[in-house]
Amino acid sequence: MPGEQNPSSKKTEVRGVFSSQEVRKVGTGTTTRKTVQKTFWFVEQRGDSIECQPLNANYVPTGAKRKISMEELITKFSPEPEFYLSAVYPKMQELQQSVDNGDSHREKGENFAAEYEYSRALKVDEENVRANFGIGLTYLERGDVGKAQNIFERLVKLEGAFEPEQKHLFNEFGISLRKNKMLGQAVEYYQRALELSPNDENLYMNMARALLETHDMDGCIDNLLKALSIAPRHEASLKFIAWLVQKNLVPEARLSEVQGVLRDLTQANRPGEQAGA
Repeated sequence: MPGEQNPSSKKTEVRGVFSSQEVRKVGTGTTTRKTVQKTFWFVEQRGDSIECQPLNANYVPTGAKRKISMEELITKFSPEPEFYLSAVYPKMQELQQSVDNGDSHREKGENFAAEYEYSRALKVDEENVRANFGIGLTYLERGDVGKAQNIFERLVKLEGAFEPEQKHLFNEFGISLRKNKMLGQAVEYYQRALELSPNDENLYMNMARALLETHDMDGCIDNLLKALSIAPRHEASLKFIAWLVQKNLVPEARLSEVQGVLRDLTQANRPGEQAGA
């Protein structure tokens, strides 16, 4: 709600629904007339950053967020506290409850019940990231590739799917794509994830695993080396690239390069230094 107090910062932060109005001209010549279009937004302030997100027809925030200044909020937006309390907040709570229930059922292996809850959430907000990931994972768990493909196509278009707070979900989904032999989709998915999270060593390592299964050894090695350039002590990538050498899977033309990297990293990570990425 507007004016909600943040006890940690002792600052009044904004959280609630606001409206903006845009005057448009309709028609031409003597039939020209002006109309006012009113748009509702969910506005949330985190520290010095203020983001607004449009409401959909079901009164929940969805779609792309954009940052605005406090001056812009004051001059171009009007608070709608009653609308927030009577319509928007209850819908947001209902949506959150459905997603939480879906997650709970999925963690217990109750895929049918999980699918039901995620489907309820998606009827309210078809772009809800957690609901899309959740229902996609239930489809992959039961091997329903057709429905999983539809969810995959939706997720790669949602920028919010690759935000840091969703990292565990987008890693899990990519791994599930690979395990279900949806290798082309897994590679495309990781490419999309890396566009938005280009410094995540785990994504590069998982991309390497998908490329190994498509027999793209150069691509596999490139991604492992990238992971290790970001995190030289990344244990999973170190073990992976050592395994490739041991199994004679590194192309002859790249063997000396890979062995050199392994040698340098082994020396840099010698005993006595802190372990872990």
